[in-house]
Amino acid sequence: MAEAASAVPSDELLEWPKKDKRRLLHAVYRVGDLDRTIKFYTECFGMKLLRKRDIPEEKYSNAFLGFGPEETHFVVELTYNYGVDKYDIGTGFGHFAIATQDIYKMVEDIRAKGGIITREPAPVKGGTSVIAFVKDPDGYIFELIQRGPTPAPLCHVMLRVGDLEKSIKFYEKALGMKVVKRIDRPEYKYTIAMLGYAEEHETTVLEFTYNYGVTEYTKGNAYAQVAISTDDVYKSAEVVDLVTKELGGKITRQPGPIPGLNTKITSFLDPDGWKTVLVDNEDFLKELHKEED
Repeated sequence: MAEAASAVPSDELLEWPKKDKRRLLHAVYRVGDLDRTIKFYTECFGMKLLRKRDIPEEKYSNAFLGFGPEETHFVVELTYNYGVDKYDIGTGFGHFAIATQDIYKMVEDIRAKGGIITREPAPVKGGTSVIAFVKDPDGYIFELIQRGPTPAPLCHVMLRVGDLEKSIKFYEKALGMKVVKRIDRPEYKYTIAMLGYAEEHETTVLEFTYNYGVTEYTKGNAYAQVAISTDDVYKSAEVVDLVTKELGGKITRQPGPIPGLNTKITSFLDPDGWKTVLVDNEDFLKELHKEED
């Protein structure tokens, strides 16, 4: 399969991500106390614990939480490494965002449960959207956004980048995403671009922020990656490899099955060093149903 893909002309290969069946599956990050974070997310945000697994031989545990089943919803995958209770979030990771129909009630509920509100609900600078910011027990920031009913309450992941135009080009070409919103705020010296596979109100998107004059950020060791589905990890890896040669970044895991799990994946870094894992659609669903059995 990989050999066959390599014979495909590059122009034709670059069309693949637009035809592929893709969606954002989950964000992976590390926490210092799994049960504490599960309690906070379920009680304060209203997320559901979807599955949990302990891998003692590898000395880590995972928990998956979200607002609906993993088959259809973007979720968070929390990783607890035995004995590690603290991580450095770095300056590059921004926040996760949750859409809510009543931001004022949500903020009061979080405050009543001991959550830290870092920005009270109010319209965004220079706009009308009402937002607030909350800090979770590990220091990850969650933006709360006042919004009507949405199929994707866990609505975006914000990452800071050093060259917005390059990032946009990379995610369009390597991953087949499209820019669904762009906001320039010269008075505050930043520009944001939201990219995804459908409109912002319909699905989870990636939000990239460029702060004027800042080209590098620290990554820390807390936030890990996002995972995206694909119908063909081999062909998708060929595309990514082609795009990294033009724009930077690199493949960090060649396409193939994970030993013991047999789920086919490939992973890569974008030009800023942010990691993405592409996961085979069918294998992902099999993995979910295997855990249910």
